[in-house]
Amino acid sequence: MHPMLNIGIRAAHAAGDHIVKYVDRIQDVSVSPKGRNDFVTEVDRQAEAIIIDTIHRAYPGHSILAEESGAHAGRDGDEFQWVIDPLDGTSNFMHGFPHFAVSIALKHKNILAQAVIYDPLKQELFTASKGGGAYMNRRRIRVARKKALAGALLATGFPYRELDKLEIYLDTFRRLLPLVAGLRRAGSAALDLAYVACGRFDGFWEYGLKQWDIAAGALLVLEAGGLISDIDGHAAYLESGNIIAGNAKIEAGLSRILKGAAD
Repeated sequence: MHPMLNIGIRAAHAAGDHIVKYVDRIQDVSVSPKGRNDFVTEVDRQAEAIIIDTIHRAYPGHSILAEESGAHAGRDGDEFQWVIDPLDGTSNFMHGFPHFAVSIALKHKNILAQAVIYDPLKQELFTASKGGGAYMNRRRIRVARKKALAGALLATGFPYRELDKLEIYLDTFRRLLPLVAGLRRAGSAALDLAYVACGRFDGFWEYGLKQWDIAAGALLVLEAGGLISDIDGHAAYLESGNIIAGNAKIEAGLSRILKGAAD
């Protein structure tokens, strides 16, 4: 296992252990609004500090891009940059809905190189290294083999913060519902992508995400044999925040539907 991946795993486990301490006493956790329907808890901030401290103890020169504290310049520049979401699924966590994860990715020269997504409640650890495959709890995983949207189980996220894409979403649902077996909105893009990587979901799409939401999950899908694109069919999903994921057939089918809805 790559030593930098090991550090990511160590950081994810430490943050996850901290998060689960508060699961049964969420009423005692302070919450602050960040924007419309967007919140941060003291647990998010504490978990992020644990991750950053773990990384910087091993690699003090690496830079950081973290959801809550933003960009931290490294003395080595941006050759190595860790992209961190300490608690993906904060709203779920706040409501006691047991579906959230720690997400950590490492970019080397702006290319995704290592990925860790950790669900501390289910104790499921998803990892990937560029060129080294994707794993769940050290077992190799692959995307589902579904050859068409017919009968597929898809995941997405709703535009609950900004409503400018609402009509496109509604049109997309109208087009997809007659074709697929089901649509799921579970509230954690990181876990949605991890589930695509291990075949639990056949595909995933969402608009307006941030790098920390999707960086680790994107590498997992790619290393599990899947494809990732933005809504326009390009590879700029980290920049745009618009993402489609699945095997080659599902990604192509979703891309056709989403382009049609956007026109």
